[in-house]
Amino acid sequence: MASTANPSGDENNGWQFRQCFGDKGEVEDITEADIISAVEFDETGDYLATGDKGGRVVLFERNEGKKGCEYKFYTEFQSHEPEFDYLKSLEIEEKINKIRWCKRQNAAHFLLSTNDKTIKLWKVFEKSIKVVSENNIPDGVNPSGPITLSSLKLPKLIHHDTMVAAIPRKIYQNAHAYHINSISVNSDAETYLSADDLRINLWNLNISDQSFNVVDIKPVNMEELTEVITAAEFHPIHCNILMYSSSKGNIKLGDMRAAALCDRHSKVFEEEEDPSTKSFFSEIISSISDLKFSKDGRYILSRDYLTLKVWDINMESKPVETINIHDHLRNKLCDLYENDCIFDKFEGTFSGDGTHVLTGSYSNFFYIHDFTHKTNTILQADKSAFKAKKTGAKNKVVPRKGASKREEYYNADNLDFSKKILHASWHPKENTIALAATNNLFLFQQ
Repeated sequence: MASTANPSGDENNGWQFRQCFGDKGEVEDITEADIISAVEFDETGDYLATGDKGGRVVLFERNEGKKGCEYKFYTEFQSHEPEFDYLKSLEIEEKINKIRWCKRQNAAHFLLSTNDKTIKLWKVFEKSIKVVSENNIPDGVNPSGPITLSSLKLPKLIHHDTMVAAIPRKIYQNAHAYHINSISVNSDAETYLSADDLRINLWNLNISDQSFNVVDIKPVNMEELTEVITAAEFHPIHCNILMYSSSKGNIKLGDMRAAALCDRHSKVFEEEEDPSTKSFFSEIISSISDLKFSKDGRYILSRDYLTLKVWDINMESKPVETINIHDHLRNKLCDLYENDCIFDKFEGTFSGDGTHVLTGSYSNFFYIHDFTHKTNTILQADKSAFKAKKTGAKNKVVPRKGASKREEYYNADNLDFSKKILHASWHPKENTIALAATNNLFLFQQ
């Protein structure tokens, strides 16, 4: 499906760089622990969470004092530490795989974060620090004269400062034999699911010592293993419906009302492969790396290596839209297999109103498709974005020397495969997006 840039001549379609967090130095001196591995807006869009390979979670809050969409640092905490599984002699990384916000029910924020094995429910709240305002005898001073009963004062506590505290309310562990790739909070706000390569478990947020297995695709004989689960998510409205994708490129919909174990799916979304394009890489590039429901639950977005596909929940035979993201990399699959880039797991996301979709690519390019106007926008989250902003060029259309962003994007020979946008999140109520580019968090707005 070919779609075009905006015919009006603005190749950015009104999208502009807004902010960049993180070290703005050059890529050569990046610490592995600082690489962002998860990005997620909360349901209001006023808060934004990021997780990194060092096991830290950093929260940002909307800066109400600034017009436009601007965020400021809120708090940071160490969510996970590196561990060692002595039974299997395996090191468990502290890297945050996913962050999901829970529905807010009081002044505190609750969010789930997970590494490969352990999920934690964090409570983040503002805590008032109080100090004693008046003493009978100041510190280090000897009393002069006797203290009478009438001169005794009751010490008073007064508000001194507010700090943001983060405490783990629950720790859910020992339920996954394989690496956790997804967590998803249910619309009932009481339960959530966690998925690894072969199983999906259902948890109650309040109970950390037991979970229910709802999908298990592990064969009796592991030599017969042909596919793994790559992502899973709950339906945004119906708490009994969940979906999961596989490395074979299909999406299965399970209904927990029909059976407690959803191994027998109620729907399967799969596109027949064209035999003429079959190659050694077919199975790898058809593996789904991410999937999302639209806000109303009517559509499903899936991302594989070359495309973004949009499925109608009522039509299983083929997607209603296929957006070619990496078609220009088809001739480079051999090189991408050699350098392991073919296994990169790109995320995809719907806009809050479901009219746009977003996904990342190489050289820190990202791709926004607008269904309403049938246009696409290709932008780059790189250092030149804020350099342009500093020089005041953000509102002027600067004539470009040489190739446009679009031409650079489609020139596969000049792409930098070490820079990639794997993780992104779309503000639930407006066209503002957050993208993780290595150790930087970029915000763009339309």
